[in-house]
This record gives sequence, C-alpha cells and structure tokens, in this order.
Amino acid sequence: MDPAPRSGCPINQAVEVLGDPWAMLVLRDIMFGDRRHFRALLAGSEEGIAPNILSSRLRRLSDAGLLTRQEARRGQRAAYSLTEAGIQTLPIMVALGSWGLAHRSGERRLRVRAELLRDGGPELLARFMDDLRHLHLGAPRPDPHAPRAAEGLHSAYETALHE
Repeated sequence: MDPAPRSGCPINQAVEVLGDPWAMLVLRDIMFGDRRHFRALLAGSEEGIAPNILSSRLRRLSDAGLLTRQEARRGQRAAYSLTEAGIQTLPIMVALGSWGLAHRSGERRLRVRAELLRDGGPELLARFMDDLRHLHLGAPRPDPHAPRAAEGLHSAYETALHE
C-alpha cells in the first residue's frame, strides 16, 4: 500500500488531520455532546470506539493543534478542550453533514443536527462557534443574553430521539 501523499498542499495537510473517520467523530462528540473526558467520550460513542483508538485520536488531534489536554491533578480526570483551530472545523462538519443529507439516507434522529445546522445558515453557525469559544476557550459571548445555539440544537436532537 502506498503511503499517503505528503506535501505543503493545504488540502493534503487537512486530509492528514481530518481524513480519519474516528478523528471527525471524536471532534463531533466533543462539540455536540460536550464530552470532554476520556471516559465520557468512550461511553458516549455511538459507533463503539475502542479505548486504544480513542487514545490515539485524542493524541493525534492534540498534536495537530485541534485539542488541548488539561493535565489532571491527583484524583481528577484530564479534560480536553477545542482550540480555535478545532472550533473552525465546525463549518467543515456542517458541509459534510449537508452533503450526507443530500446523498445518503439514515435515521431521522441521526440527521436532525445536520438539518438544523444546514437550515440555520451562517448566523446559527457563528453563534454555535461563539458558544464553543465560550465553553472551550473562556471567551466572552458576544451577546450574553442571546439564546445559546447549542441548547437549541440539543433540544431539537432530544425531540427527534423521542419522535
């Protein structure tokens, strides 16, 4: 098997980091599931990620600058946070989700988030990214009184689960 092409091409560099399905699923679970600890990511994985694969992807995403790992003190668990580069993968996920909606079938409960993000347009995407910056980077929310985009997405997802 030929090794993956390596060059300074931005597309090749992005594929090296984001081309692995497990990496995208880990990012998805951190963004949308607010799972920040190893055990929460492992237990909450719908796809059943193996512990060694999860550990490898967390390390790879951290090395690529998409996540940071907060060192745990004795008796605490290490927490992972998105970096600005990690937060900026959200539009990529939305684009992939929109493509999937147009060209693949699937269960309604698994499609609802992609539909909401597609239909919410750039404003919802910007609000959700602001939410992620607040949660992961400690940045102030531009409008602290505006509803959190993540809450609306979570509510719609929960509603779809019970339909």
